[in-house]
Amino acid sequence: MSEIADTAPRSGSLALAIRYALRELRSGLRGFYVFVACIALGVMAIAGVGSVAGSLSEGLDHQGRTLLGGDVSFALIQREASREERAFLDARGKISVAAIMRGMARSAKGEFALVDLKAVDANYPMLGDVTLAPNMPMSELLAQRDGAFGAGADAIMLARLGLKVGDRVTVGNATFDIRSVVEAEPDKLSGGVGLGPRFLISEDALRATGLLQPGTLVRWTYRVKLPDTSVDDRATQSLIDEAQKVLPEAGWEVRSRGNASPQLERSITRFTQFLTLVGLAALLVGGVGVANAIKSHLDERRDVIATFKALGATGREVFTIYLTQVMVLAILGSLIGLAIGAALPFIIVGVFGKILPLPVEATFHIGELALSFLYGLLTALAFGLWPLGRVHDVPVAALFREGVTSEFHWPRRRYLVLMAAVIATLVSVAIGLAYDKRVATVFVVSSVAVFAVLRVIASLLMTLAKNLPRPRLTMLRLAIANIHRPGALTPSVVMSLGLGLAVLVTITQIDGNLRRQFMAALPEHAPSFYFIDIPTAEATRFGDFLKQRAPQANVETVPMLRGRIVAAKGIKAEDLKPSNDAAWVLQSDRGLTYTGEVPRGSKVVEGTWWDENYSGPPLVSLEKKIADGLGIKVGDDITVNVLGRDITAKISNLRTVDWQSLGINFVLVYSPKAFAGAPHTDIATLTEATSTPASDAKLIKEVAAAFPMVTSVRVREALDSIGKVVTNLVLAIRGASSVTLVSAILVLGGALAAGHRHRVYDAVILKTLGATRARLLGAYALEYLLIGLATAVFGVAAGSIAAWQIVTRLMTLSFVWQAGSAAVVVLAALAVTVGLGLAGTLLALNQKPATVLRNL
Repeated sequence: MSEIADTAPRSGSLALAIRYALRELRSGLRGFYVFVACIALGVMAIAGVGSVAGSLSEGLDHQGRTLLGGDVSFALIQREASREERAFLDARGKISVAAIMRGMARSAKGEFALVDLKAVDANYPMLGDVTLAPNMPMSELLAQRDGAFGAGADAIMLARLGLKVGDRVTVGNATFDIRSVVEAEPDKLSGGVGLGPRFLISEDALRATGLLQPGTLVRWTYRVKLPDTSVDDRATQSLIDEAQKVLPEAGWEVRSRGNASPQLERSITRFTQFLTLVGLAALLVGGVGVANAIKSHLDERRDVIATFKALGATGREVFTIYLTQVMVLAILGSLIGLAIGAALPFIIVGVFGKILPLPVEATFHIGELALSFLYGLLTALAFGLWPLGRVHDVPVAALFREGVTSEFHWPRRRYLVLMAAVIATLVSVAIGLAYDKRVATVFVVSSVAVFAVLRVIASLLMTLAKNLPRPRLTMLRLAIANIHRPGALTPSVVMSLGLGLAVLVTITQIDGNLRRQFMAALPEHAPSFYFIDIPTAEATRFGDFLKQRAPQANVETVPMLRGRIVAAKGIKAEDLKPSNDAAWVLQSDRGLTYTGEVPRGSKVVEGTWWDENYSGPPLVSLEKKIADGLGIKVGDDITVNVLGRDITAKISNLRTVDWQSLGINFVLVYSPKAFAGAPHTDIATLTEATSTPASDAKLIKEVAAAFPMVTSVRVREALDSIGKVVTNLVLAIRGASSVTLVSAILVLGGALAAGHRHRVYDAVILKTLGATRARLLGAYALEYLLIGLATAVFGVAAGSIAAWQIVTRLMTLSFVWQAGSAAVVVLAALAVTVGLGLAGTLLALNQKPATVLRNL
């Protein structure tokens, strides 16, 4: 005892505190496994996401020239570059031209398939290689011989039409010999996602098809490869600036190797933020486990703490000892998470490198790893300082009586201030480093609200149980008493179960709504077909043709052009500050039309619609949410570049649009004479009350035979393509969110394990007084069931609200509450709660009364 007294932490030095802390940890991590696992899971998620995203961004940066196909690309819609524009580009470097459009490929058996045509010139590819099977030079692949042009086809196209290499197909007026399968294109990522499989042909072959009519929806891309002596960012930016100065009304979309695939980069950034927030959610859920583990450990060490106090240790010194333990364990958990997260890019490249379509360059990202480590330490501190602060005032009297009942007291002010500073730092880092600070702020506020509501629910549940009439049934009476007794598990179980349930309900509701939207039946009155690139001169004949083939169907035809918004209110598009929901409308060309009537599926909500025979200066109708996002209103001017001309129109009205009807509608709708004389094509829809795959196939064949220039898009097939992307997205959400669910289960198990000592004492006393094993099991099962049911109400409500907000606001889709999936989630959660609780109870019931009573 004298040795202990001599070495008691009187000086308060950090070295002595660390010595005592490490001495206590020599016995192992018993009681801290959940603590370490929760921190490791959250840090792993954040470090893994950051490392993978960093490796992917680095790959995009290093391979930008190859992905773009040059140093700078200039894209035009519905028209080729003029002589002046082409001369300007030719004088700046080596040029490669590619044209992309949709078409219908026809096999010798009369089968049709929608394909994405990609026509290239002799310089393609200037960078990288096209992977072909069998391999051959591009000149040989695309050469014309024996009355047919050469072509490379995607394997999906061959499967759909039942073809093989060597077979022939017809597109428009041209015949093609399929000479190889296209397995990979170096510039495919920069071209976006198409509705059909790739069909690679020559530029001459595309012209021979006859598909290039005035106004046809074709995207011409001119890639410029600068001389090797000029390959740097300044040279590319100089070319872009010069092009905009010399040819201000060209209307082309310009990309440099630094932003070869802007949409992909934006998607990566947004998904990275989502996954980072998921990792933070896992850390926050794990924080409850951290607090439970620390509280349980300190409860078990009350005798040791009281001994320290009896031998002269101050409360601050005791706090420092156990804070040191917490930080050592937090560092251990964080290092485990960092190791796994940092290794994730290398694992992905090693396992999936050959089949991965994205350029991932596995490297260590010190900044991301340091940030993840910081998140782990801050989370441990934020949740650990409350129970650690209370240890300051553990009385010496705890040595002489069992702390069965303990009066609640707040930590001292200095610890509350420290905890507030840590939480403020955590919030500042989470919001300050977020891509979308609004989303991050909502996440933080929602997290605080959820924790507060769950704590209130736990308190209300305990108060209600305390004030209920005394039931006559023994098991029920014991279960209700356990809910509100001192040291009850109710707050811990409600917190961990409520968070896990809310996350799981959110995932299942989003999953169900996405599947309903894209993979269930089509919306009522949704069109069966879209027909694209209908020559304006043939529009009337085409409509009559459809009505003859499907007399009961509804046919709608409207003119369509493509244009880029280049200015609004006199401000250039690049200088506008749109909201995140509206930014997409400025990122590329948009479809637009003109009409004298309000389009079907639209409703004018501000301003007035023009007269049907209006022929004055151009007027435009804009979709309401886009107008709000761009900060423009009725009466403002908006300038759109169409076919190389800047056309300025005054906003006459704003509309709401029912996009989910899948009918024809546009963000921009112009007055009737706005594009008089401009070459364009029409787009049509055909809506049938009933149709079959056989009737659809027959109609596609008849349209292709009579109008070979028209592209038919079956809506169901388009939705199936989107559905595959959605399925992958849902799988990614499930996989990412599983980290949070695992944390919640760990916390729940830890909370139940923390009450094991009290359960043992309760079981022994009750068994001594005559309670049977069956009665005790029933009482404990009822206790967990009642707590679980009360918490399930919150979990379902919170998860459903979160899913509703995500589906309607972020995804802009309709939301239908999925009662079946919610019920399954609740039943599964109750089963897990009762199962884990009874597993611990069985261990308590197996304790011999004599052994426990001897140590009471």
